[in-house]
Amino acid sequence: LDIKLPRVDGLEVLESIRRDPRTRHVPVVMLTSSREEQDLVRSYGLGVNAFVVKPVGHREFFDAIRDIGAFWAVLNEPHPGMPAAEGKA
Repeated sequence: LDIKLPRVDGLEVLESIRRDPRTRHVPVVMLTSSREEQDLVRSYGLGVNAFVVKPVGHREFFDAIRDIGAFWAVLNEPHPGMPAAEGKA
């Protein structure tokens, strides 16, 4: 999610995801340009799994996306109650 989405901000989307029993355990990464401490604190308060500040350069951005994907697909252990398809990216 990005905090600065056009119609509904990412924090509102995160709050909605965490309220719904069907999606509350889906891993959520906040990928944003915000470096605001209040956004970081609020994101974790709402249950985000990771907060990543977007790199500025295109190459660095794509490297970050690749690394995040690899982490969720290979290294992360999903919530025990989550179906396997939802736990691994």
